[in-house]
Amino acid sequence: MVGPTTFGYQNLGFGAGGADAGQLELLRTQTISSNVSAVEFTSLQESIYKVHLLTLHKVESDADNKAIEIGLSNDSGSSYETSNYHWAWMYMKANGTFTEKTNTSGGDFTIVQNIGNNTAENFGGYVYLYNLGESSQYSNVTWHGTGMTQDPDYISVYGSGTYHVAETVNALRIKFSSDNVASGVFSLYGVKGI
Repeated sequence: MVGPTTFGYQNLGFGAGGADAGQLELLRTQTISSNVSAVEFTSLQESIYKVHLLTLHKVESDADNKAIEIGLSNDSGSSYETSNYHWAWMYMKANGTFTEKTNTSGGDFTIVQNIGNNTAENFGGYVYLYNLGESSQYSNVTWHGTGMTQDPDYISVYGSGTYHVAETVNALRIKFSSDNVASGVFSLYGVKGI
């Protein structure tokens, strides 16, 4: 152990191990270059990490004007829950218009809508997921992202949501509404020590 052993120094997390809190540990990256119905992460290590970070880079659908949806599983991805998602987000266009979307009975977390698939029309962003491994708590998410709609309009979106069932979540799925994921880079991280 390095540093003083007084109450304040060690109990506040300084010294051995405290500096690691908040560091990201890559669990998996998936690079998609041809159509798949969904991108799944089935090894969340939810008993180790209380917080996860999902990043999305240049995500495109094989069709125009689609929403990106995230679903959660309690059986390692054999099936995905299709109810009890509560979410809200604000959608801002570069032209200065704003749209608010909410849902208290969703079949997934819809994190953005109207994403195009022409040249340079894609979406990128990040999603924080909380309490996935906590069987007595709801799983919560927050997200922020930017992209190009089918119009095309440059957009920014931020939102949050709750999966309104207290259970362990051990897999997640990212997909487009009714179409394939054509391309993108998807990375899932565990956040240490939180």
